[in-house]
Amino acid sequence: MSPGREDSKQIFGRELGSPMLFSVIYTVIASAIYICLGVVAGYALGLTPVVFLIGGLMFVLAAMTYVEGSSLHQERGGSTVFARFAFNELWSFIAGWAILLDYVILLAAASLSATSYLQAFWERLGEGAFETVLIVGILLYVAVRNIRGFSTRRSRRIALLVVADIVLQVALIVLGLVFLFEPGTLTSSINFGTTPTLQHVIAALGIATVVSTGLESASGLSGEVGVGRSGLRRLVTSSSLTVIIVYTGIALVAISAQPVIGGTTRLSTKFKDAPMLGIADGFDQQWLSQGSKFAIAAIAVVTLIAAANSTMLGLSRLAYSLSTHRQIPSALGRLHPTRFTPWALIVLATGVAIGLAVPGDLTLLLNVYAFGALLGLTIAHASVVRLRITEPDRPRPYSMPFNLPIRGKLIPLPAVAGMVLSALIWVSVVVTHASARWVGVGWMAAGLLLYLVYRLSSGKSLTRRVTVPREALRGEHTEVEFGALLVPVTGSALDDDIMQTAGRLAAEAGEEEGFDGESRIEAIWVTEVPMALPIDARLPADEGQRAKAALSRAKAVGEEYDNVQVDTSRVRGRRAGQTIIAEAKRRGVQAIVLAAEEPTRIGGGVRFGGGSSSDLVIGHTARYVLENADCSVIVTAPSSGDRPVSAGDLPEGQPEPS
Repeated sequence: MSPGREDSKQIFGRELGSPMLFSVIYTVIASAIYICLGVVAGYALGLTPVVFLIGGLMFVLAAMTYVEGSSLHQERGGSTVFARFAFNELWSFIAGWAILLDYVILLAAASLSATSYLQAFWERLGEGAFETVLIVGILLYVAVRNIRGFSTRRSRRIALLVVADIVLQVALIVLGLVFLFEPGTLTSSINFGTTPTLQHVIAALGIATVVSTGLESASGLSGEVGVGRSGLRRLVTSSSLTVIIVYTGIALVAISAQPVIGGTTRLSTKFKDAPMLGIADGFDQQWLSQGSKFAIAAIAVVTLIAAANSTMLGLSRLAYSLSTHRQIPSALGRLHPTRFTPWALIVLATGVAIGLAVPGDLTLLLNVYAFGALLGLTIAHASVVRLRITEPDRPRPYSMPFNLPIRGKLIPLPAVAGMVLSALIWVSVVVTHASARWVGVGWMAAGLLLYLVYRLSSGKSLTRRVTVPREALRGEHTEVEFGALLVPVTGSALDDDIMQTAGRLAAEAGEEEGFDGESRIEAIWVTEVPMALPIDARLPADEGQRAKAALSRAKAVGEEYDNVQVDTSRVRGRRAGQTIIAEAKRRGVQAIVLAAEEPTRIGGGVRFGGGSSSDLVIGHTARYVLENADCSVIVTAPSSGDRPVSAGDLPEGQPEPS
């Protein structure tokens, strides 16, 4: 049985459906063909269809990973979100920073290729000042559209474009197979190891992964889509089949139209920046050649601009995620005061993309792209594998098939295969391509330096999760109010400190103008039940006595504050940290208040012996809750001299909680 399987009617998200997700993914799929076919053909030569077939299969693996990860944690950000929950904030930043590089490169490549396709209408549009003006104009248009925000009207136009492009691609494949395809010509040019070399085939595979950026862009819509389990399965199936058919079919037709002669193909020379025009050029029939030329050029330009829009959408949402988690300076993620889009980073990315596109070196751009894409894919696959281990019981609206049970966990073989394959190709690209190595490593080094300086200068941990409220990114100052708090108690005297902290916060919220009723504190006692026992197993009477004493004391301390109501309860779970987070979500609290770790005789840390298991659990739990909670977490530092509460410590006249 797949992990976390629930009712088939479970809904993932709110507003957009799977057709919209498919449209966002497809615009990048189509643009990948329009952009990288020529460069890939220059490396892979006669093996170009094989390379695109393998690239399509890698997309299938990536699609399963991204859909499972995005449905598991429905937050904006794709691989950076997966890594945040699977590992920590540092790995999350590494994934996000690598994908940011890809987004900027894809913006540059899309605008550069669009001007090259416009040459079909007038040759000078892809030359000199005309080309520069068009590149700047396209990227400024994309920036303005994304600062203004995504609209449902825009989504309908994208859907119509997707239909038109699919019709064109299928027509080209059918016509190409009828008029151009000759198996003998295709295979006669292949001498693997020489034409092409293994090094060049690996480079081509890395570039073919440009299609995966569509998955990252679509992941930016997590939490805003209304897709059930069956819809997610259809999304994976439809996008995967589309990639394999279009990728392989177009590559087969293109290399047939411009075959390899003397170790090269005109797809990588004359048609390198607009390779799909090479298919039109290959038709002998004048009417077919001219008609397909203008059809390809028109749809290519519109599709590339749409892909740039999808890319900027992904970039802006990733930037927002990085900013709200203090992984990049909040100033970079500053939101527009009325549109609520991260305009500062959109403007910055547009400027960088213009600088990359104007020199016109598409091969360099795509080689560097492979560095970031493969690194991001590797981390995404690894994160989903680890989440199967660390969060096996979390509900998954979609779980990828083909799982291997290991020590009670279902390990997803597609994600493992994708992780290994992506990592191997990434290492090969880094070793064999100096441009990818130095630009990619330089980008990552600069990002890590920014992350280290920013986090350490603000006194933040490099690995723990920290969030910034949306109002801060809009330049607004708001007082934080906590009218509903969750407080896990453990039976130590430190419970008084955390209940007093919670009581003060709750009382302050109750004093705010417009606040109706009493503030609420949910004091809970978490009992960890080992896997060897059923969750409702009968536990020793001593556990119940200690829980009642601790909860009674917590209620007495908390209700000393005006307009504060303390509700107490006992909960069971396999792991305290996961149970606390689950209870916080279920009860809808605004913050969790807990102790950093249990005190010792020398002022903090583990006890070095002594104390019961529940005395120790809060120390281990605090770190997990800090890193994984969706709400605010307030930590009360311990002091020395604390001791456990016993049943005899009940306040006089205070009834035991039920």
